[in-house]
Order: sequence, then C-alpha cells, then structure tokens
Amino acid sequence: MRSFILAAALSAAVSFSAVAHEAKLGDLLVEHPWSRATPAGAPVAGGFFAVANRGTAADRLVSARFERAGRVEIHEMAVKDGVMAMRELPKGIEIPAGGRIELKPGGHHLMFMELKAPLKEGEMLKGTLVFEKAGSVDVEFKVEPVGARKSDAGDHSKH
Repeated sequence: MRSFILAAALSAAVSFSAVAHEAKLGDLLVEHPWSRATPAGAPVAGGFFAVANRGTAADRLVSARFERAGRVEIHEMAVKDGVMAMRELPKGIEIPAGGRIELKPGGHHLMFMELKAPLKEGEMLKGTLVFEKAGSVDVEFKVEPVGARKSDAGDHSKH
C-alpha cells in the first residue's frame, strides 16, 4: 500500500510540474514560458511568459537564448499612427519592483530568429533568460498549437 501511495504522489507531482512550469531567480519568478508550433521552413517564432518581481528593486530582462534559434531578440508590438509595428528593444524590458510584466502575442515578446528546426506542439524546449541584476536562469518553453493566443500551462481548470 505504501508503494502505491508513493507512486501516486510521484505521478501527481510529475503531472503538475509538466503543466505548471516556473523558474525562480532571486526575487524574480518566471511563469509558464511557451511558444507556438511552426510550419516547416518558418524562420521565426515567438516566446511568451510572465515575470513577477517580488523584490524592492527593479530589474531588466536584457537578453535570451533558445536552443532552436540562431539568435533571440526582445521585441514589442505597438500601434503608432494607427499602424501596428514591431520593433526590437535593445535595452530589454524593465520589471518594476513589486511588479509584473507579461510577454504575450500582440505585445512584448521574444523573437526566436534563424530557427534550426520547426517547433512541434507538445515539445518542451530549453532556453535561458538573462536579467541585468539577477543574472541568468534556465527555462523550458512549452510548444502550444499553431495560432495559440495563450498557453494552457497555467490553466488548472482541466485538473
């Protein structure tokens, strides 16, 4: 009976960690990194997640790496004069003290460029986020379906 309970607890823990993936680095909590599946030959993909800063000093996301990309840029989408435009943010994105930022489709995001292979739905792919003060943290991006508007990784309604 004891081994059955242990096996059930281990199974539940593994299932939860596959759904609710996070990374903690000092006062920063990176929540649910994800991307979208890409068609064969697509040269780019987006990376999305949230970062909560539980500290008393601001920090800044300054760069990133992704195992399937030749390079990664930090981008924002914004409407200027009625036209949606995307631009690189070479100085990164500030995470205010006690605040939270969300990188999502149609807003701030990572741009995975020079993809080495397509991203396939269901994959978990390695990346690294680099913060100005806190340093680097390894994360895994869950690949969601093509056209996904958000990750279901943080959606616990299916449990």
